[in-house]
Amino acid sequence: MRVLFAGSPEIALPSLRRLAAEHQVVGILTNPPAPKGRGLSPAGTPVAELAAEILPGSPVLAPESLGASTRAAIAALRPELLVVYAYGRIFGPKFLALFPRGGINVHPSLLPRWRGCAPIQHAILSRDAVTGLSVQRIALQMDCGDILASREVPLDGSETAASLTETMAGLGAELLATVLASLEAGTERASAQDGSQASYCGPLEKPQACLDWSLPAVELAARVRAFNPWPVAWTLLRGQRLAIHEAAAFLDEAGGEPALGAAAMAGTILNVDKSRGIMVQTGQGRLALRCVQLPGKKALSHREFANGVRDLAGLCLGA
Repeated sequence: MRVLFAGSPEIALPSLRRLAAEHQVVGILTNPPAPKGRGLSPAGTPVAELAAEILPGSPVLAPESLGASTRAAIAALRPELLVVYAYGRIFGPKFLALFPRGGINVHPSLLPRWRGCAPIQHAILSRDAVTGLSVQRIALQMDCGDILASREVPLDGSETAASLTETMAGLGAELLATVLASLEAGTERASAQDGSQASYCGPLEKPQACLDWSLPAVELAARVRAFNPWPVAWTLLRGQRLAIHEAAAFLDEAGGEPALGAAAMAGTILNVDKSRGIMVQTGQGRLALRCVQLPGKKALSHREFANGVRDLAGLCLGA
């Protein structure tokens, strides 16, 4: 099939590679170049960079809008099908009319749960026991199309946004190939979503990454995982921003109330446990900080950090 692929970040790369190997990719639609690096020079998206490498003959379109000029450029490519993975825009009827076979979208959640952006992070934040990936027909409303295929991904509570994104990247390529084969053979089956079961998620924002120590340790640990690698959970230590890259929650053996330090104020560093981490009192339980970073410094394990920063016990984080 003649396919136009729309996507931007790293999660879409395995799907583009698979698509290029098995179908005719007539063009790429991606987001415009954005400032990057210390010099803030404009840089293309990961999808644009990969397309230049593996599809040198295919045009890469990076428009600011999907207006008439963009639609005309796409129409000239004569695509049959639109394939989307993490492009980040909603398509209107004039745009979708360019594709005789319509469009399909790869979405990293089990729709209708977590419609919208950042579904990977929200599954972690909500401590879901299972998430997954869906391939849907593109509808005019966001993530409301009929489901062509889906696959569950169990969560054990150790996943970060980075590791789960990597899982979804590979799974997306695999499931996309299966769906495209069924479309070519005319054997695809679609099922409507149950809108009554829908949940929605918005984009992550930097202020969300500031930890509120009055929250339970399990919720704070989920935030640390969900905000890795961006925007990275943080707190204040002696007035300096302390990034927290890895942490774990601890309760007592009964699994209920906090263990040691129950009388300490939330945010207080109780002690440095060499095997567990820098133990911090929370609203319920203790959060063990295992990898932290001060501004301008490299990320350190809790042991390395405690060796360089003395007298941590008794300090109150967040101030």
